[in-house]
Amino acid sequence: MDKIKLLIFPYNGNGLEALDCLGDQFEFIGFVDDTPEKQGVTKYGHKVFSREILAELPEAKVLAVPGSPTSYKIRNEIISNLKLPVDRFTTIIHPKASVSALASVGHNSLIMAGVVITSNAIIGSHVCILPNSVIHHDCVIGNYTLLGSSVSIAGSTIVGNNCYIGSGTKIINNVSIGDHTLIGLGSNVIKSVEANSKVVGNPAKSI
Repeated sequence: MDKIKLLIFPYNGNGLEALDCLGDQFEFIGFVDDTPEKQGVTKYGHKVFSREILAELPEAKVLAVPGSPTSYKIRNEIISNLKLPVDRFTTIIHPKASVSALASVGHNSLIMAGVVITSNAIIGSHVCILPNSVIHHDCVIGNYTLLGSSVSIAGSTIVGNNCYIGSGTKIINNVSIGDHTLIGLGSNVIKSVEANSKVVGNPAKSI
C-alpha cells in the first residue's frame, strides 16, 4: 500500500512532537512555514517549505497545529488562512493513545502518546491534545482547542472552542468552560468558567 504523503504546518513545537505520533501509513514530506528564516533544512534534517508546496503536492495531506498561550484565540483564523478544503486535512493519533470506539475525533486533530479518551467523548476538529491527558466519558472538547500534557477532564464536562488548557490542569465533572478561555498550568477547576476568561490556581480563579 502506498503511504500517505504528509505536510505539517507550521514548523513549531507541536509540529515536531507530531512526528513522534506518525504511524507507518504516513510519509512525512516536510513542514510548511511562512517565516522565511525557518525555510530550508533544519538542524534535524527536516525540510521546511513555503506554502507553494501545498499546490505542488495536491495529493499530500496536511496536519495544521499552530497555537500557543498567546495565539490560541485565533487558531481558527490561522488555519482557515491556509485555504484548504476539509479533505486535505488528516487526523493523527499516536499508536499508544487509547481512544474508545464509542468516542469521536474530528478532522485535523492531533492526539499524542498516552492520551486516553473514553466512552462517548466528542473531540472536535483542529484539536491538539498533548501526552498523557485523560478525557473522560461524555465530555465535549470544542474545535480549535489545545490541551497540554497530563490534563484530566472528568465526565460530562464541556470545553468550548479556541480554549487553551495548561498542562497538569484538572477539571471537575459536569462543568463548562466557555469559548476563548485560558486555564493556567496546574489549575484545579471546580466550577464552570465563562467565555473569554483567564483562570489559574487551586481552586482556579480569574486573573
